[in-house]
Amino acid sequence: MKKLLISTVVAGALGVAGTASAEEIKLGVFLGLTGPIESLVANMAPAAETAIAEVSESGKLLDGSTVTAVRADTTCVDAAAATAAIERLITADKVSGVIGGDCSGVTTAALTNVALPNGMVMVSPSATSPALSTVEDNGLFFRTAPSDARQGVVMTDIIMERGIKEVALTYTNNDYGKGLADAFQTAFEAAGGSVTISASHEDGKADYSAEVGSLASAGGEVLVVAGYLDQGGKGIIQGSLDSGAFDTFVLPDGMVGDALPEAIGSDLNGSFGQAPGTDSEGAGLHAEMASGYDATSPFSNESYDAAALIMLAMQAAGSSDPAKYKDKVMEVANAPGEKILPGELGKALEILAGGGEIDYVGASAVELIGAGESAGNYREVEIKDGALSTVGYR
Repeated sequence: MKKLLISTVVAGALGVAGTASAEEIKLGVFLGLTGPIESLVANMAPAAETAIAEVSESGKLLDGSTVTAVRADTTCVDAAAATAAIERLITADKVSGVIGGDCSGVTTAALTNVALPNGMVMVSPSATSPALSTVEDNGLFFRTAPSDARQGVVMTDIIMERGIKEVALTYTNNDYGKGLADAFQTAFEAAGGSVTISASHEDGKADYSAEVGSLASAGGEVLVVAGYLDQGGKGIIQGSLDSGAFDTFVLPDGMVGDALPEAIGSDLNGSFGQAPGTDSEGAGLHAEMASGYDATSPFSNESYDAAALIMLAMQAAGSSDPAKYKDKVMEVANAPGEKILPGELGKALEILAGGGEIDYVGASAVELIGAGESAGNYREVEIKDGALSTVGYR
């Protein structure tokens, strides 16, 4: 036992060279606290903060450093506001890492305009635009949600398996909507399907009758709505139901959440779609840990994991400096190493401090691939009896 103890101490001394004395670390929780996905962020932000609290309370990060969360609002849609918000996080709040952004357009703006020139690590739980796979990031940007290039294929499979071959498509007029619409249309047509119309819509309008009229004229068995559940996407659906233009809707990730069926009711029955999700052991553990928020809500698992990866990478690097720990994010996220689940962050910190290796599985079955993004798992959903229900996983 004594020999083992000595070995462990030596390994700890050698394993994380340059570990600083205890410090007060701040992490930015950079999400759309207001805006078109506010109802989703209500479960994303506290999930990230759960991981932060778990690490801080363990006292095992970087010689007992504490970690606190600093929230900042991306708005999801206002690039100027998001850029100003992340600049405050970095220059005024002095954060050492950023969980976020959430929506693809504001995330791209924040990354290129602020994070990149300031050398700041960002790990997004929900920015899914395929364009983010190739953006210049100097190894600073990661995401725990899969690219919409994959979602387009998954959505195609789900639609085709239901025997639907002809769809109308509308998308919110931004990076997320256009990227997803293009990815889906490419995949759907390659599989033999037909897109009768692909038309953008703006968020925040009071009346969508003109957009619905164009979609109805083009026709289609169902309407694919690549929008936001608290904004234009909801308006398009309500307008379609009111006019009788469509009665079944395909709901990609930005449309998946309890707020939509709660707002529209049983008229939404039969509509279906998908969002990142898994039925893994880690997801179940996170759901048990969650206090005051719904860990089964889309991107909640990914938010917990985004925060965890930043802190675990710090421990692996022996530093809270983004320039040093950025190179450890992929390392702690993937094999080889001991698998780590939610609630085991303290254990992971101990392993890393001892010079060991971890394979962070987390709440969303994390596996980061080439561009620092998740390989991705999806939860297939359907609206039944006026409520969101899970059909299966892919």
